[in-house]
Amino acid sequence: MAREPRERRNEERDSEFVDKLVHINRVAKVVKGGRRFGFAALVVVGDQKGRVGFGHGKAREVPEAIRKATDAAKRALTRVPLREGRTLHHDVAGRHGAGRVYLRAAPPGTGIIAGGPMRAVFETLGMQDVVAKSIGTSNPYNVVRATFDALKRQDSPRSVAARRNVKVSALQARRRDDDTEQASAD
Repeated sequence: MAREPRERRNEERDSEFVDKLVHINRVAKVVKGGRRFGFAALVVVGDQKGRVGFGHGKAREVPEAIRKATDAAKRALTRVPLREGRTLHHDVAGRHGAGRVYLRAAPPGTGIIAGGPMRAVFETLGMQDVVAKSIGTSNPYNVVRATFDALKRQDSPRSVAARRNVKVSALQARRRDDDTEQASAD
């Protein structure tokens, strides 16, 4: 079997990812002759199948800053368990600095109900139904980091069952029992 060139393998791997530019910031450095302008970019990258990452890049030109941020995001991918490949397994909260986010699982057909930076994360993640609220700061860096904090707290029934040494079906049965009790109480 002939080995294919490294560049082609990297291109194939890169083509599976979707990247979204979340924010561009113009920054100035004051020097003797005046101001030197540079650009900082925040990019979210995902494969729309449960892997997502974010990156930050700074450069003198916008395209170079975006490229650096995209490379950083691809190096920092995390896997998020999704229920039925479309929503969260359970409601979760995350925080970073003054930013707090609340993410709620949603029934099919709800869509992505979330603001700017969070919406980019969910779209690149491949999530289809979620309700999210950002409280506190509107700084896109902190909102994205808070969203990632919440997604890292997400647990799948399989991982919970393995941690408790029970079968997944036992957990699912307990969940259905709780749902029927709640429905009869209403």
